[in-house]
Amino acid sequence: MPTALIAEDEPLLAAALQTELARAWPELQVVATVGDGASAVREALRLQPDVLLLDIRMPALSGLDAAAELADAWDTAAHPFPALAFVTAYDQYALQAFETQALDYVLKPVQPARLQKSVQKLRAALDQRAQTAIQSGANDDSPLQATAEQLQRLLATLQPAPPAAPLLRQLPVSPAGAGGNTIRMVPVAEVLLLQAADKYVRVVTASGEHLLRTPLKELLPQLDPEQFWQIHRGTVVRADAIDTVQRDEAGRLHLTLRGHAEALVVSRLFAPRFKAL
Repeated sequence: MPTALIAEDEPLLAAALQTELARAWPELQVVATVGDGASAVREALRLQPDVLLLDIRMPALSGLDAAAELADAWDTAAHPFPALAFVTAYDQYALQAFETQALDYVLKPVQPARLQKSVQKLRAALDQRAQTAIQSGANDDSPLQATAEQLQRLLATLQPAPPAAPLLRQLPVSPAGAGGNTIRMVPVAEVLLLQAADKYVRVVTASGEHLLRTPLKELLPQLDPEQFWQIHRGTVVRADAIDTVQRDEAGRLHLTLRGHAEALVVSRLFAPRFKAL
């Protein structure tokens, strides 16, 4: 029997969705219903369902962000990535974006006719997944990579562009271990790596490490995208500092920077930058 996880922060809507799913797809077993994105990620990784139905708007972590985190953390050698459908209120712009990226959606309040179409698509996706596993092997990463690329384009479409801001030339940082009592201005031209770390951003230069209080999401619009490449949701590197990019046996990419020995993981969402590999 196929299994599903529902992530919906409104209990009545979650119950209605489960009821209508039972009518439209009697064989589907709902193994968990959660109310926020972080729980969706945790429970999906634990239960490895065949289908994920994720509400677009949830506390802290949206359904899109949860799907992106799952795409990055999923082990296809253990279980194929779930078929995805997003739960959303009616918004023609959003629905057009979903259809453009070939990702399915369920309208709320739940509409049985529309849900039936989603069930047909999800069933077809599971059948296709099974065929791919037979033909290419159970741990084939290509369907998940295709989903990750769809999610990346959808995120770029649906998330509003930040307001234009002048490019930063210096960053006001605290040297690591200085206790926040000293501020140093580091030229952006010296930065090799920016990495989200709890409430701070880790700023790495050839001469050392520093901490910055500005969230990475706020920094990104103020960095030249030609010079700084995002390789993970929490990691940005200087493009001309990239030394090597390697693919491991599981198909994941890792890169190193000149002047910095640490190997950095490239997220599936940003792997298309390195498609030549």
